[in-house]
Amino acid sequence: MEIRHGGEVCTPTAPKTRQTLALLLFRANQAVDTSAVIDELWCDNPPRSSMTTMQTYIYQLRKLFSRVTGEDTQQKILVSQPPGYCLRISEDQLDAKVFERLATEGRELLATGHVEQASRKLHEALKLWRGRTLADVSAGRLLEGHIVHLEELRITTLELRCHADLQLGAHRELVPELRSLVTEYPLNEWFHGQLITALHHAGRRGEALQAYQNLRRVLDTELGIEPSIALQSLQRDLLAEPRLPASSRAGRPLSLRGPAAGSNGRASAA
Repeated sequence: MEIRHGGEVCTPTAPKTRQTLALLLFRANQAVDTSAVIDELWCDNPPRSSMTTMQTYIYQLRKLFSRVTGEDTQQKILVSQPPGYCLRISEDQLDAKVFERLATEGRELLATGHVEQASRKLHEALKLWRGRTLADVSAGRLLEGHIVHLEELRITTLELRCHADLQLGAHRELVPELRSLVTEYPLNEWFHGQLITALHHAGRRGEALQAYQNLRRVLDTELGIEPSIALQSLQRDLLAEPRLPASSRAGRPLSLRGPAAGSNGRASAA
């Protein structure tokens, strides 16, 4: 988490104050009940002084805003609003909200067939990410819920962007990123399927088949299951692809199906 104003980094350093601010940011422009803040900070074991201590963290945040933005504006940013507090900011000031907006716009563009515009919008959304959500904040159960939601939205946006880029024919360019993604998310069959498809269209059928075997081994080891029907069908298609005679293969590139084949029902379902 990083708070900037006028080029100055002004993120609070005290762990509980950071945690309080993170919750208020995730619920920006909404009244956050004092009981929710206490629950986030101490879960089922709040101290007797929890209300007073929580109010101290709010006071510290207001002092921070006062120092950074000026005494006349700090009360307008973090306001007391029954049944608790409300952090008032523009959605354009919060990267998470900007990401959600760009991801939604990209998804809508892709759904209406504007693939190039969708790809640009989704790339722009994902550039806002610098690592794991709130990696430097001790999260309670409320923040954990927000973190899971945002991480899932990031994965969905990655899938949409990869799908758009594959439709644009960027098979070779996507291979390194997809290899990284299947390492980061080893049980995500969709990413594995796109890696297999990208390798196939890049003329690397042997590596595509090996990528399928890697997935099969991971699923069997971790869960004791086979790849999905769609991926099994994709493997059969690769195995059934006709092999040219040696005399025909010499000195000529491998003939592959066009980009449209990579986005058929089987491949995209993978």
